[in-house]
Amino acid sequence: MADKKKALQEASGYMILTGRERYINPYTDFGFKKLFGTEMNKDLLMSFLNALLSTGRNKITEIQYLNSENLGAGQDERRSVFDVYCQTKNGSRFIVEMQKAEQAYFKDRSVYYATTPIRQQAPKGKWDYHLENVYTVGILNFVFPNNEYPADSYRHEIKLKDVEDNHIFYDKLTFVYLEMPKFRKSEDELETMFDKWMFVLQNLSRLLERPKALQDRIFKKLFKEAEIAQYDEVELQQYESSLKEYWDYTSAMDTAYMKGERKGREEGREEGREEGREEGRLKEKAETVQRLKNMGLNTEQIAQGAGLTIEEVTSLLS
Repeated sequence: MADKKKALQEASGYMILTGRERYINPYTDFGFKKLFGTEMNKDLLMSFLNALLSTGRNKITEIQYLNSENLGAGQDERRSVFDVYCQTKNGSRFIVEMQKAEQAYFKDRSVYYATTPIRQQAPKGKWDYHLENVYTVGILNFVFPNNEYPADSYRHEIKLKDVEDNHIFYDKLTFVYLEMPKFRKSEDELETMFDKWMFVLQNLSRLLERPKALQDRIFKKLFKEAEIAQYDEVELQQYESSLKEYWDYTSAMDTAYMKGERKGREEGREEGREEGREEGRLKEKAETVQRLKNMGLNTEQIAQGAGLTIEEVTSLLS
């Protein structure tokens, strides 16, 4: 079996990173959906959501996975593709997204995605407009720009509020964002289940064994499901492909950001700061779009990853 895996890895045509890893990276598409997006592991998702929302709400005891790819009502409406989309026993709907890198219009995208579970609750015929709760959970592998939140604040729960007296105007639409780079607790500092889940998400692929602080039964199962050595050849190949895509994507985004900043400064000094930055950003968008296209992504995936419209991507590729 080991020889087969080695041959499969060598045939893939790129450096295999998991030779130094025991557990999968949950920031990859394969890793996240393996742990949280399968029927056999839905208890992991329920444990995570209960820890995330442990503020007096009813405990989630059952979930049903829904179609994670949703089309608009009309032929020309944009498609929504979620990492995980599920419904609880009481009718609440959850979109759970792992965001690998910062994207332009990220908040707009979250709000747009939230319209799908809202609209899907409307039955045909007469209706009194009663809605169940909708939650959008974003696990962010980046920090919101412009120091929007304090350096020690990494969990953010957003609802519709009245700006005059700050009371919650509507409590059935909730956005929860986790700024993962801000979570810096060590194993010895883990106190709550939420702490433990944050630690696992942030450190899983770097661990060599299950930490003593994570002896809960749910984490015993998680580490078993995350162990790369027990995957068959198909799963191993899927993970390796997903891991390479993750590193290519994050590298492209990081490079685009650094080059855009540098070009903006250089051209700003020569031609005027604002004009130079704008030209630098436009050039970098074109380079980013071309880089993502070379990675094999289609136009819609490029638009989503670069935070552009399909029309802008088409223009930049022409």
